[in-house]
Amino acid sequence: MARWTGKPLLRALVLLAACVTLLAACGSKPVTPPTVRTATIGGLGTILVNAQGYTLYMFVPDAQRGVTCTGACAGTWPPLKTAAGKTADAGPGVQAALLGADKSPDGSTVVTYNRWPLYTYAADINPGDVVGQGLDLNGGYWYVMRPDGTPVVPHGAPPFPTS
Repeated sequence: MARWTGKPLLRALVLLAACVTLLAACGSKPVTPPTVRTATIGGLGTILVNAQGYTLYMFVPDAQRGVTCTGACAGTWPPLKTAAGKTADAGPGVQAALLGADKSPDGSTVVTYNRWPLYTYAADINPGDVVGQGLDLNGGYWYVMRPDGTPVVPHGAPPFPTS
């Protein structure tokens, strides 16, 4: 019977940790600015989506002041990131003047629209899904955005501050 010393397992774990760190670093530094465009979704009208057609959401606790969805929240609601000093490209129907960027507490740069940081939702499996619309999750409500920079808030939803 062979005796296990633990060294091969330790090396494998260190290699795995290095690979995960490298992949995370690559994913957080986009080479080209992302594109924000519009799509018409039944029941919601024309809303903002990313270049791949995935719905973009705003988070009420951000209050048009900055990114508050971090850590586990950002795992569920991945922010739309761009390179430092860059904003997103405006696709058809998007007002370029409303695009901006905000530095996240984790040091990355997140795309904003009318000063609202933009996020996708991990449960939106296909382009055009809007599973996150109106959810009260991770500390607040999530809404899709119109091209005019206002959120699509369902009738009867609690009011929230805007600036």
